[in-house]
Amino acid sequence: MPVPVLLVAGFLGAGKTTVVNHLLAHAQGKRIAAVINDFGAINIDAELIAGASDGVVSLSNGCICCTLEGDLLRTLATLLRRDPRPELIVIETSGVADPADIVRNLMDPVIWQEAPLDTVLCVVDATQPAEKLNDALLRSQLRAADVVALAKVDLVDAAHHAGMRDAVRALRPAAVIVDAVHGEVPATLLFPADLDRAPTPRETGPRQPVLDRFETLSWTSERPVRLPQLQQAIGRLAPKLARAKGLFETVEQPGRLMVFQLAGGRATLAPGGAPAPDTPRSRIVFIAEMGALSRGEIDSTMEGCVEAG
Repeated sequence: MPVPVLLVAGFLGAGKTTVVNHLLAHAQGKRIAAVINDFGAINIDAELIAGASDGVVSLSNGCICCTLEGDLLRTLATLLRRDPRPELIVIETSGVADPADIVRNLMDPVIWQEAPLDTVLCVVDATQPAEKLNDALLRSQLRAADVVALAKVDLVDAAHHAGMRDAVRALRPAAVIVDAVHGEVPATLLFPADLDRAPTPRETGPRQPVLDRFETLSWTSERPVRLPQLQQAIGRLAPKLARAKGLFETVEQPGRLMVFQLAGGRATLAPGGAPAPDTPRSRIVFIAEMGALSRGEIDSTMEGCVEAG
């Protein structure tokens, strides 16, 4: 029996991983395999989501739509050979991926026969200005969507919320728009109620040239960080960042990881689990426009955060 695919797209920091985590945590007995594609050499998103399902497959070092096309197809083939076989597959794209290119790959006749694409979900950060939807990449992500989930709606007032819904509706009239409070999107919108129903193949336009717009700079340390100094360092780097995320141990709370996220100019810290063996005690991925940050600037800024050896 074919295994339907849900493709989750959205810009950097929109809230995709929160949506996927919620879906996996409320699987209602279904076997869901998740393919998590992160942008950068350290796949932070896969680590944040791995505890929710034993079906997570980690892809890194680029986005699915370009350098990882072959890996994506091989990964799907591997998932489909599992026993027991998954009933549903979720693919979370990198925040810099154009889903149109991934959709084109999933229309491959061999893949379609075994793992047909059923739904494209685009997660949009509702706290951003509506004008941000004019970004060419974000518009491409919206144009591919069957369902648009407005994330972080609890952080905006009613007028801004309504303005974002109107802006999304203007760009993608055919999509279903829902509020995703704490990542919750109704499963009935994402997967078919009848798993025997065959999805309809999608029209795909000509392949667009891939532009290198963003780059990642990863920073690791074998030593824990001092939290006050880290907060100061992030404050200095934040104006140049499109996104940042990481896992680190602090001097103040040894033996326990903290989860760091920077999106939309807002930084958050949350408690994580115990550090994994044979991994650096501090790992952060910085994502910026090409040329906005240098390796030297990252290293010199972050070196002041670590405990002296």
